[in-house]
Amino acid sequence: SFRHSHSLIPRNLMPETSHFRGAPASNRNREDSWFKSLFVRKVDPRKDAHSHLLAKKEESNLYKIQFHNVKPECLDAYNKLCEDVLPSIHADKYYPCELVGTWNTWYGEQDQAVHLWRYRGGYPALTEVMNKLKNNKEFMEYRKERGKMLLSRRNQLLLEFSFWNEPLPRQGPNVYELRSYQLRPGTMIEWGNYWARAIRYRQHNREAVGGFFSQIGKLYMVHHLWAYKDLKSRESTRNAAWQHEGWNEVVYYTVPLIQHMDSRIMIPMKTSPLQ
Repeated sequence: SFRHSHSLIPRNLMPETSHFRGAPASNRNREDSWFKSLFVRKVDPRKDAHSHLLAKKEESNLYKIQFHNVKPECLDAYNKLCEDVLPSIHADKYYPCELVGTWNTWYGEQDQAVHLWRYRGGYPALTEVMNKLKNNKEFMEYRKERGKMLLSRRNQLLLEFSFWNEPLPRQGPNVYELRSYQLRPGTMIEWGNYWARAIRYRQHNREAVGGFFSQIGKLYMVHHLWAYKDLKSRESTRNAAWQHEGWNEVVYYTVPLIQHMDSRIMIPMKTSPLQ
C-alpha cells in the first residue's frame, strides 16, 4: 500500500522538493524547486547503504540481467540453443535459480537477447549455481556454442525495489518494455522516494512487472519492466497515467535525476515464463 511504501524510507531522507500532497503554491515555487534539483543537496549522514533502504527485506532475491548481442545471421540458431538448454536449468531444483524471462529486442538494439534470472538466497545462491554449472556438460557445451554466435555480451546484478511486484510468470501474448535509467550518483534514495508512491498510478492494467536497481555492473542503473498486450495498449496505458493527479509531479521531479534513459520493446522467446 501507499502508506506502507512511504514508511520504507526514513523521513529524514525524503527529498525537500516533494509536493505529492498537493500542487505547488505557484509557478515560481515550481521553478525554484526545479533549479534546486539540479544541485547536490545536503544529505544527513546515514549508516545504511541505499540497497538496505530500498530492497525487499522479507526476500533475499538477487537478479541477474544479461544482454547478448547476437550475430544477425545466428539469431535463429541462438534462440533455438537457448530454448533447448535454459528451461532445463530453470526446472531443475538442484540449481537455486529461476529464469524470470527471456526475450529478443524488437525495437531498440537489434539482434539482441535479454535474459533475467532470479537467485533465491542472494549471493550464496549465485555462487552455488556458478559452481554447479561448471560440472554441467550440457551447459558448458551451450556456452561454447553460444560464444560462436555473439558479438558482445554484458550483465548486471540487481536487487528489486521493495515497492514493486515480484515478477511472476504470466500468460501472453504480451510485448514487454524494459526502460533503463542511468541516474546521477547519489540520487537513488530520492528516486525510490518518488516511485514508492508513483507505482500506484501504474497498476491499473497489471502492466507493472518488476523494478530493479543495480548492485554490480554499471552502477546507479534502474530497470523498470512493463507488459502490454500490444503497442497500442502501451500508448493508451501510458497516456492514462497522466489523468491521475500526482503523476505529473512524479515526472517533473524525477527527470532531473536522470543522466540517460533507454527503452527496449521486447518479444518473449517461446520458453519464457513471462509470455
